[in-house]
Amino acid sequence: MNLRQAIAAAAAQLAADEYLTATASRDAEYLLLHTLGVSRATLLAYPERELTTDQQFAYDGKVARRLTREPIQYITGHQEFYGLTMKVSPAVLIPRPETELLVETVLRFLPADQPLRIADIGTGSGAIAISLAVHLPLAEIAALDVSTAALAVAEDNAREHRVAGRIEFLPSDLLSAVTPLAGSFDAVVSNPPYVAEFDRETLHPEVREFEPATALFAAENGLDVYRRLIPEALLALKPDGLLVLEIGQGQQAAIAGFLEGWDNVLFLNDLQTIPRVAFARKPRGTAIR
Repeated sequence: MNLRQAIAAAAAQLAADEYLTATASRDAEYLLLHTLGVSRATLLAYPERELTTDQQFAYDGKVARRLTREPIQYITGHQEFYGLTMKVSPAVLIPRPETELLVETVLRFLPADQPLRIADIGTGSGAIAISLAVHLPLAEIAALDVSTAALAVAEDNAREHRVAGRIEFLPSDLLSAVTPLAGSFDAVVSNPPYVAEFDRETLHPEVREFEPATALFAAENGLDVYRRLIPEALLALKPDGLLVLEIGQGQQAAIAGFLEGWDNVLFLNDLQTIPRVAFARKPRGTAIR
């Protein structure tokens, strides 16, 4: 079977699934490129090239995994985020383009030429912490997660991008591991679990059935983590320090209530004009208790 035929056959299989049909052709092509380790230009230039038996076997295996609705990022083992390639596994949430807005917001308000201390809560693959470390060369970052499996993935990514020396990876329930450093952080950032348990069945099967539930769901209304996280961040931050959080659709009003008493509270929309990032500063006169 040649490359063109292989893609057509795989795309037909994928298109038969109602949840995969929209991306069937793209996924079939991408999985073949990943299997062969070639560029799309090569594929376009040599569509009649024959697959070897081993290549066909490997490709069929990847397509079979996709037919179970496994995310393509777990099949290939990586995802692009903020211009960087991140390794991913089922131990971590797949980084989303929407989360790049969080990174952009932090970089907009923090100086790149000064020493900084940043805490990234629920680091997962390390995408946020590593992106910040790459663009803030004097920053020291505490990357926190309850999952040791996720921390292992994040550490691997940090080594790959040569920033592991400035990121400390710590098992932690929110900010508990850095409590002795209260009042010392210039920024606390997080993309926490915020999907309401009530909405579980509305999610695409590849999200609901494959991505880690602890990184997705936060009780019935999706707000439980924010209720704990925001007061902890108030203690962890320096006066005037930044709190930058990703939030879910429809959560702006509730988050604004949790941020009552903070300074410079604002919400930034993603490309779909959905409020996606909450920003606030710790008031200068706030005492540590």
